[in-house]
Amino acid sequence: MTTQNGALDNSPLIPPVPLLFEESAPGRGGVRLPKPGVDETPLPADLVRPALDLPELSEAQVVRHFTRLSQRNFSVDAQFYPLGSCTMKYNPKLNEEAAAEEGFRRSHPLAPEEYAQGNLELMYRLQEDLKKLTGFEGCSLQGAAGAQGELAGMLMIRARHRAGSGDLRNRVLIPDSAHGTNPATCTKAGFTAESIPSGADGAVDMDALRESTAGEKAKTLAGMMITNPGTLGLFERNIAEIIRIIHNAGGLVYGDGANMNALMGIIKPGDLGFDVMHLNLHKTFSTPHGGGGPGAGAIMAGKTLAAFLPGPVAVRGPAAAGSAAAGPVYRLEKPPSSIGRVKTFYGNFSVLVRAYAYIRTLGARGLRRASEYAVLNANYLRALVEDHYPTPFGSKRPCMHEFTSSPNMGNGIHTIDIAKRLIDYGFHPPTVYFPLIVKEAFMAEPTETETKETLDAFAAALGAIAEEARTSPELLKNAPHFTPVGRLDETAAARNPALRYVPGAE
Repeated sequence: MTTQNGALDNSPLIPPVPLLFEESAPGRGGVRLPKPGVDETPLPADLVRPALDLPELSEAQVVRHFTRLSQRNFSVDAQFYPLGSCTMKYNPKLNEEAAAEEGFRRSHPLAPEEYAQGNLELMYRLQEDLKKLTGFEGCSLQGAAGAQGELAGMLMIRARHRAGSGDLRNRVLIPDSAHGTNPATCTKAGFTAESIPSGADGAVDMDALRESTAGEKAKTLAGMMITNPGTLGLFERNIAEIIRIIHNAGGLVYGDGANMNALMGIIKPGDLGFDVMHLNLHKTFSTPHGGGGPGAGAIMAGKTLAAFLPGPVAVRGPAAAGSAAAGPVYRLEKPPSSIGRVKTFYGNFSVLVRAYAYIRTLGARGLRRASEYAVLNANYLRALVEDHYPTPFGSKRPCMHEFTSSPNMGNGIHTIDIAKRLIDYGFHPPTVYFPLIVKEAFMAEPTETETKETLDAFAAALGAIAEEARTSPELLKNAPHFTPVGRLDETAAARNPALRYVPGAE
């Protein structure tokens, strides 16, 4: 279907969503609570509001309200979701079925270990699989998100230095193309972040790195946080030399594993010399994420830091003498120099089940193929849109699982205008204005799960928007046109958020 301005209207025909308060009618209800089987005890008067103005609705009205709201959301099950640096790939439903198995779903985190052997065995096997995939010696599944995995890794580095009387080591080097959480995590862990610039090819400036690790500066160096591939979508070709320089200066190297979707089954970061790294199971290993969670930031460690992993971790041993157990017994232990817990209980267990199902379904060959297709799709899409969306760094090199372009449409068009206009074409916009070193950054990650037809349609939409920017720039500046809410004042919304319903408010 086309619109008056000639653009494709791919937006679904969804009826408006009335507010629950506006549908309310006195006396209407969908739930009748039974009489309590115990004596009622009045609450203290100072804890009870004199009146609570809740909407009165039927069950059907409530269900339809939230169903309509859900239909307004972009989701990876319904649309292409090329959010760069986030790996929003399809989540196989087999993983959901595994997590919904009654033995996993109904298990309680306070159950004694002897009644949770299946859970512990799955955790142990997942730890072992992740160690084989990454080349690290130790693994903890406690992290609830990538940022928490980062923090755990940096706390481990701090603990290791303190154990070696290295209190003066407080500087952490971070490339200027790093994930935005890295400097915040570094500061939160008690270190001072120091930016290292990128060269013209998008790689770490090696001269700047050597200058920051030379002479007396080496005595204060705690380590480095680095993502590989970086946020420009390029593999850091000097990574082995970078790690050697940091180690020679007495520092340790933390690897941000958010972009592991380009390397899974191909390169083992532990073999490259990384000391600690987090993995986003809710990205690379296909478990759902977004909307605040749940996530899982597994923490991997080499020999130097394995003893400092947060715990407990799952371990396997023989059954005790006289035990009724027929085989190996799984239990939880804290590593000898553990930094302690970073999450209640053992992490987000249902996410761990999904990740384990994904790994076991694909196997070693399938995981490698997933990475290869992710890289292939990104390079194919980049080639389709290169004329209008050029990549300022590494233009002569193949990208990895994502690419970052710097569109220059003229006519006062900015990347935010392109992103908003993409919504009219039925696509979720890619990541914009990140990384900060790319002017008007437009960062796309197609993942391995998208078809050639989807990528062709997305490229065609980007091409049409480039033409509109030339001939009808106001279309972009006022986009989106086909959504229930038009363009918002995002600055005002952030500074003055409306967090609750106010009757009669605009």
